[in-house]
Amino acid sequence: MILHSAFGNRHSALIHVGIIGFGRIGAEHAAWLQAADGIRAAAVADITPARRQLAQARGLVAYESIEPLLADKKIDAVLVANPTAFHFDAAMAALSAGKHVMVEKPITLDLPQAIKLVECAEQRGRVLSVFHNRRWDHDYLTVQAAIQSGIFGKIINIESRLGQWSSCVGPAAREYRPGWRNEAAFGGGGLYDWGSHFVDQLWRLMLPAKPVEVFAQLRGNVWTHDCDDFARVCINFDNGAVAMVEINTTTTRPLPRWHIDGTAGSADSPFDLGFNVDHWADVDFVPAGQSTAIRLPKAAAGLSETEIWNRFAKAIALQQEPAVPVRSVLPTMAILDAARNGVGKVLTDPAIWF
Repeated sequence: MILHSAFGNRHSALIHVGIIGFGRIGAEHAAWLQAADGIRAAAVADITPARRQLAQARGLVAYESIEPLLADKKIDAVLVANPTAFHFDAAMAALSAGKHVMVEKPITLDLPQAIKLVECAEQRGRVLSVFHNRRWDHDYLTVQAAIQSGIFGKIINIESRLGQWSSCVGPAAREYRPGWRNEAAFGGGGLYDWGSHFVDQLWRLMLPAKPVEVFAQLRGNVWTHDCDDFARVCINFDNGAVAMVEINTTTTRPLPRWHIDGTAGSADSPFDLGFNVDHWADVDFVPAGQSTAIRLPKAAAGLSETEIWNRFAKAIALQQEPAVPVRSVLPTMAILDAARNGVGKVLTDPAIWF
């Protein structure tokens, strides 16, 4: 892949970011960018007057549509933070306009769309990345370190869960369409929401093993009948291990955030309705043949959201790879595609597995 800097030799120049979709998460990104090195939010495109007013109050230029934002020569890079169903078109338009692009997760609705974006970015020499910030959650890093230490022996089973009696919509921007994550036409549902994070974490935990088959149950029971508020994805790996991601927003009795079985013992960590990843990182291990749990050491802190943006800025300046190389999300999209098909083989060719 050949990358061309947007600044020639002016690697110290401030990178200006335009945000497409200034909802809750778009506004959070603007705050993270405010603390970043060499990169700042400068403009937004949002169809909602109230969100544009908020952006202007924060010192950002506000456009009603993406076309004038992409035509703005002062904008070097774009964050795509609109609903999932619109990610592909917005990211492709930004790449075609010569912008570097960060996309909120999941990158697109499916793997073929994701591959098209990757190919476009590589052809144009633009940086394309995805904001999979939960690759640095404290609980995930703690579980990853424990597995890599060999304390579990051979991994038999990993279960990764979110459980609550509440829609996954959460504190969305009320001015636009607060329930869009419960609507299939907008790319809603628990599988695309929390599920895309947890699937991404899970296959990375199992490396170098690769997923070979997926079985899934997706149901709309309480909060939506249009997409899923219950998603269970079971994965068979080529080393014989099995794993599961479950997003269940229809339970009043949440199960553990993590459950892991290996030939040398098993471990759980608690779910926390406050989504405290440090509490999720309280992993208790019981060695095989024993009954007393051992609290596993917590991993060091991972990248913050601002540090992920710092890495993106350095990638634009040709100084460092982005925190999430875009090809590293293609396996995640292959698994999500297989899950939406109910039962499916996961592609394992070199175009998918970097």
